[in-house]
Amino acid sequence: MAVNAAATGPVSPADRRAIRWELLIVLAVTFGASGVRSTLRLLEAAARPEGLGEQSTTLNARQSALTWLDPAFQLISTGVLVAWGGLALFLLLRHVPPTLVRTVVDVGERKPATAPRNVLSLRPRWRDALPGVGLAALIGVPGLAFYVGAVQLGLSKEVIPTGLDRSAQDLLLLILNSWANGFAEEVLVVAWLCCRLRQLRVPWMWVFLASAVLRGSYHLYQGYSAGLGNMVMGLVFVWFFYRTGRVWPLVIAHGVIDTVAFVGYQVLGSTPGLS
Repeated sequence: MAVNAAATGPVSPADRRAIRWELLIVLAVTFGASGVRSTLRLLEAAARPEGLGEQSTTLNARQSALTWLDPAFQLISTGVLVAWGGLALFLLLRHVPPTLVRTVVDVGERKPATAPRNVLSLRPRWRDALPGVGLAALIGVPGLAFYVGAVQLGLSKEVIPTGLDRSAQDLLLLILNSWANGFAEEVLVVAWLCCRLRQLRVPWMWVFLASAVLRGSYHLYQGYSAGLGNMVMGLVFVWFFYRTGRVWPLVIAHGVIDTVAFVGYQVLGSTPGLS
């Protein structure tokens, strides 16, 4: 599905109220609640006698002591993420305004003031893969260096990407969770949130900030640097969405980054630069 994404169209007072309630409810049951919980976890970690650099947190930890039962819990967690992203996608498909982003004059190319520069598209396509992989490299490589430096400076916990085994079954679970993360975060935190805020005529500067702060907030349990690093990632990703109207390259980039981090950790047995 694709729609003109030139500028926010008029929204009735009733629709504005509905959008505000939608924002409150969806964020309260998804990443907004995660952000509050993560902030409290950071406060808890900061109050401990040892520094953040001496602490650790495990992503994709085992959720059951029973080996045969743990995959069921893992799949439920993955399913919740897919449901969050699916909810945001459903809401967008049910109510996508005819105009969302803006009308601009491209750099180096004059266009009529009424010509849309981009199109909001919610349909995946094969050519999303290349920019997705490019974004993954742009964010992933500097992000790893930033993380290693932050741990050494005591600004981040040591993040253990997974507590699962190296079995084919567990590697598959890690891959599924990686792409569920990417789908949920990018569809909800970028596409849905940006579209809804623009419908309320929130200026793009504040849309950028809101999405970036939300993304940073639910990573704070890893440390201060995780919040900052994910805010930077959020700004880059919203900028890409702002320029192109495409969300699926962001999903691909996020999925690739997490897959490399989770599966790579299993293959190497450690985080590069730390052990």
